[in-house]
Amino acid sequence: MNAVADGYRRWAALEAHGSSAQYEAWALAVAADGELCERISALPREKRQPNLLFAAARVHGASADTADFPHWLGQNWDAVCTTVLTRINQTNEPARCASLLMALSQIPGPIALLELGASAGLCLIPDRYRYRFLSDAGVHELRPRNESRGVTLECSLMAVSSPTSLPHIVWRAGIDRSSVDLQDAEELLWFESLVWPEHDERRVRLRDSLRLLAESPPRVVQGDLLEYLPSIAAEAPSEATLVIMHSAVFAYLDEQQRQLAQTLIDRTGARHVSLEGASVMTSVLPRLPSGVLDDPRFVLALDGVPMGMAAPHGGSYEALPLS
Repeated sequence: MNAVADGYRRWAALEAHGSSAQYEAWALAVAADGELCERISALPREKRQPNLLFAAARVHGASADTADFPHWLGQNWDAVCTTVLTRINQTNEPARCASLLMALSQIPGPIALLELGASAGLCLIPDRYRYRFLSDAGVHELRPRNESRGVTLECSLMAVSSPTSLPHIVWRAGIDRSSVDLQDAEELLWFESLVWPEHDERRVRLRDSLRLLAESPPRVVQGDLLEYLPSIAAEAPSEATLVIMHSAVFAYLDEQQRQLAQTLIDRTGARHVSLEGASVMTSVLPRLPSGVLDDPRFVLALDGVPMGMAAPHGGSYEALPLS
C-alpha cells in the first residue's frame, strides 16, 4: 500500500506537475487515501499506472468538476476497475515523430520501418507529416512531396540543427498486442481518453492524425512483439535498410523481456531507434551523461548511442553531448 502511495506521489511530482493540474491533484488525492491505495495494490502491477486508472475514470464520467475524486472512484470502482483490467495504456503520440526524425534522418534510405508497440500506427508514418522546427537559427519546415494537406508537428530544437529531409520509407509494419481498430468507435474513444485532460492541442492533433492515417493505414500485426518480431522483420525487403523503432514501449516490459527484445533486435542486424525513459534501456544507460536519470524527458538513441532528450509527448528536443 505504501508503495502505491509513494508511486502516485512521485508520479504527481515528476510527470503530472506542470503538465496536468487535474491529474496531479487526482494522484495526490489517491495517495492520501489508504483504502484506494489498498484496492490499487490488489491490481496486477502493470495495471496500477495512474494515467491508466485516470483514463478509465474519465471514460466513466469523472472530470475536473468531480468534487471528491477519491470518493467518486470508490463509488464507481467496479466499472473503472473492469476498464483498467481490459484496456492498456497506449499513448500513440504522433508528435514524437519529430524527435524520432532526428534519428531516422541519420539512416540512409530506402528504409524498411518496423515499429514495436505500434498501437494505431501513428508513428509509422513519419514521412507523411509536415514538420516545423524552431531553433536559434530560425524556423525550418519539412513537407511530404505527395501530401497536399496534412498534420503539422512543431518541435523546438536545442543544441542541434533540424533535419533537412524526410526518410524514404518503402516498407512499414508494426506489432502491438492490442492494436487499434480505426473503425471501432469504442476503441477510438478509449484512445482519445488517454490524452491528458488539459492537452487540447494533443487531442486535436490526434484526431487529425487518425484521419490522415485512415487514408492509407499501415499494417499493424496484433500480437506479442517478442513472438512476432523475428518473422515480421524477415518480411522486410532486402534492398532496404531495416529500422526497428519503439517509443514508450520497453517501460512496459520486465527486465527479462527487455533483454530478450534487445537480443531479437540485434539478431536482425537492423538499425535500432529507441525513445524511452532514461533508466529503461540497459544498452543506453552506461553511455548517458550524469544527471540525465533525474530528467523526466525521454532519451532518443540510435543503435544504443544516446542522441538527445525529448519531451515525452513531443514538442521539444535537446541534443546530448557526444560521448
